[in-house]
Amino acid sequence: MARYIGPTTRISRRFNQPIFGATKAFEKRQYPPGQHGPKLRRKLSEYAVGLNEKQKLRYTFGLLERQFRRMFESAKRERGVTGERFLQLLETRLDSVIYSLGFAKSRAAARQIVNHGHVRVNGHKVDIASYNVQVGDEIEIRNSPTSRQIATRNLEENRARNVPGWLALNAEQFKAVVNRLPNRDEMEQGINEQLIVEFYSRF
Repeated sequence: MARYIGPTTRISRRFNQPIFGATKAFEKRQYPPGQHGPKLRRKLSEYAVGLNEKQKLRYTFGLLERQFRRMFESAKRERGVTGERFLQLLETRLDSVIYSLGFAKSRAAARQIVNHGHVRVNGHKVDIASYNVQVGDEIEIRNSPTSRQIATRNLEENRARNVPGWLALNAEQFKAVVNRLPNRDEMEQGINEQLIVEFYSRF
C-alpha cells in the first residue's frame, strides 16, 4: 500500500506536534516550515481548522486519504458516537495494536512487522496491517528467532511506554489479549475528533 515517505519533521512542524515522534530537528524549530514560518501569524477559517485536525490524525496513523475516509464512513454507519468509534477503528488496527503493545517503535515500524509476517492472531498469520482486532483476540509474535529478536529489542527500548488498559500483555510469552475496546482517554490525545466529524459532514 502507498504511504507517506516525505520529510516527517516538516509535517510535525506544520501541526506543531511530534506526529512521527520527537526529534531534535522538531525541538529546535517548533514553528511552521517555510521562509516565513517563524513570523507566520495566520487566522485559520473553520474549514482550515477541521482540515488540519483531519490531516493531523491521518498522518499519525499513516493512512492515505481514501483509506482514512473509508474508515470514517464505516464508523458513521455504526452505533455510538461517530468520532469516538472512528478513533476505536484506528486504534484497533493490527499495526496500531502492535505499536501500543511496545513490539514496535513507531506505527510505521509496526506496519512493517505485520506486513513481513511476524504476527499471528488467534493462531493464524495475519500480514494485513489494516486488520481490525476484536475483543477476545489473542495477538502473538511468531515463534521464530528473527521475529522474537525484533520483539525483544523493541520491548526493551519501549519499557517506559505504558501498555493501555484495554490490552493485556504477556511480554515473556510475546502474547497479548484484547480485553475490551479502548475508552476515549486511552486513545490518541491532542485530537479533537468532533472537528473531523464536522469537516466530513460538509461533503
